[in-house]
Amino acid sequence: MGKSTHRFIVNAVGKSGQIYLTQCKDKFELNQWLDARKNELVMEELQITDKHKHPLLKLFSFKKH
Repeated sequence: MGKSTHRFIVNAVGKSGQIYLTQCKDKFELNQWLDARKNELVMEELQITDKHKHPLLKLFSFKKH
């Protein structure tokens, strides 16, 4: 298998119960995807994973509760 060129993985839930799973290659594409769907998404359920983030930073990242 080849190396994936996508950097961000987006998991989201829509207001009508839809589940979104997508991959974006950079921040520009991520922002375009979010802007196109911001009225359809439950922003509290939005999860964005950066695959290029250093593993130690992942351990110490803060999450909203």
